[in-house]
Parts: sequence; structure tokens; C-alpha cells
Amino acid sequence: MTKFAIPPVKAPLVCAIAYDGLCTFEFGIAVELFALPRPEFDRWYRFATVKAEPGPIRALGGITLDAQDDLDLLQEASLIIVPGWRGADIPVPGTLCAALRAARDRGARIASICSGVFVLAAAGLLDGKTATTHWRYTQKLAERYPEITVDPDVLFVESGGVFTSAGSAAGLDLGLHIIRQDYGAQVAASVARRLVLPAQRDGGQRQFVPRPEPRARVGSGLAALQDLIRASIDENWPVERMASSAGTSPRTLARRFHEEVGTTPLNWLKVERVSRAAELLENGHVPLADVWDACGFGSAETFRREFRKAMGVPPVRYRERLGAISGATADS
Repeated sequence: MTKFAIPPVKAPLVCAIAYDGLCTFEFGIAVELFALPRPEFDRWYRFATVKAEPGPIRALGGITLDAQDDLDLLQEASLIIVPGWRGADIPVPGTLCAALRAARDRGARIASICSGVFVLAAAGLLDGKTATTHWRYTQKLAERYPEITVDPDVLFVESGGVFTSAGSAAGLDLGLHIIRQDYGAQVAASVARRLVLPAQRDGGQRQFVPRPEPRARVGSGLAALQDLIRASIDENWPVERMASSAGTSPRTLARRFHEEVGTTPLNWLKVERVSRAAELLENGHVPLADVWDACGFGSAETFRREFRKAMGVPPVRYRERLGAISGATADS
């Protein structure tokens, strides 16, 4: 019997777009996630840097690079990454838009990091789709491209083979999401460990915790009170106890919080509880059923409600690791 050799399956090709004014960090994310050799895996990606215009390419930080491949290579790509763009108000070359459209028509996946969404929008790849970008750009994106549904409150969005991510670091979350799709949760978790990152942050998670920033330098008395509360966040902290610990009246305390923190004492406390809960959930060692008590929420129901309101996802989804839910209680 004649035996036929089975040709090896080609690894998927990832192409990162390089352009003059290249966003160095966003480009570095693509390189770190998809180009770094990973001999611990049987298969991994092939990676190429594709120049969107004649080189050499100037990058932020005084770096110059000259990629060997041009836009023709996009016709072979499985995934194309646009790592930022040189400015939300700077036009995108028609040749780049046409190459991206052709690649998408062929079935390639297209992903943007941060301001790279403006390249995808200019190419018409987001028409009728939902997309996100850094919170600084969401309003401009929505105004300029009304045919796009802009979600300003998520880390990344996947819509019909087109991916968009929020601020730069959210590109890491998006990249891990794609790796998880291609190679599974365990491989994605291994990559995340090497990056010292959580294995998975849900795309629907908010871009940041809306934590009040001080309007002025906090006085030593108020700072001491805040440190005291943080150290005993599991305890009950009504305004009267706060005021007594600060040696002032509730009314004066409220005025000082408004002047120095920009919110009320109880709103500040609520954000601190959510922030502490997020730390415990990320750590993974405290049982989910105990987190609410350790952070002083008073009840599991209050914990779920306030956490979801602040973070955009319920606690149990925030703690998802390796594609499974860590924690014994169900959540909604």
C-alpha cells in the first residue's frame, strides 16, 4: 500500500501594520503576543510586520524601522492587527483601506488597538457593527462615524470577525482573547502567566473603575482617616463613625470630602469597597462567597449589585479563569 505524506498545516499568519508615526507600545503588544517564539507549544503563529507606506518608518520614541513586507502580504494573513494610528484626525491612506477590505473579504480577521479603530472605520469595516476605543476617543468616533455603534464602556468588542479594543493595555486582553479562540484556554493562560497578567478579563468589563480623584492635596487628617478605613474595610463605617475618627462633625467631614476628593464620604467608601473586592477576585484565593464580607458590603446581594454597577460585569464573571468560573455560588 502506498503511503502518502500529509503536508504540515501552516501556522496562522499574523500581520501587524507599521506606519509612519507608529505607536510603539501598541506595536509592541502585537509583537509580544504573536511574534515571540514559544517553543513550549506544538504550534504557534507566524508573524510579519507589514509597512503601510514606503519606509523607513518612524516610531514614537525616536525609533526607525524598515519592514520587508508590504500590503500585498495581507492577502495571506489570518489576522491583521492595526496597532494604533498616528492621529484620530489624520486621514488613512486609500491603499491601506483597500488592502484591509480585500483581506476581510477573503476571510481574514482584523483587529485594532486603541486609536487603530479609526483605520478600521475609514476602511468601512465597522459599518453597522459595534466597536470601542480608548475612552478619550469614543465621542469623536461616534460623531465622525454615526453608522458605528460605539460602546465606550468595555475593554474590547468582537463583531463579525472584526475586533476593536479600548486603551492600549486592553490590546493585551484582546490578544489573549484571540489566542484563546485559536489555541484554547490553557495556552492563553500560559501566555498570560509569562506576561504576568490575569488569564482572562471579560471584554464587557469596564475600562476603569470610576474612582474619584482628589481635587487638591488631601490634608493629613483626611488621609489618615482614609488609610484607617482601608485597613478595616470589612467593618461598618457610617458617616458618624468616620467623623468621630477624624475628630470632626459629619457636616464638616462631608464638606472636606467634597472639597478634597470630589464626592461624598459614603460614595468614596463604596468605590474603595469595590476596588478591594476586585483585588481579592483577581488574587483568586479568597472564596467568592467570602469576598463580600471581607469588603464590608453587608450582604452578598449588595456586593453583586454594587460591583456590577461599578465594573460592568458580575463578580463571578470577573473571576473567570481558564474559561471556567472559580467560585461555588452562581451569579446573575
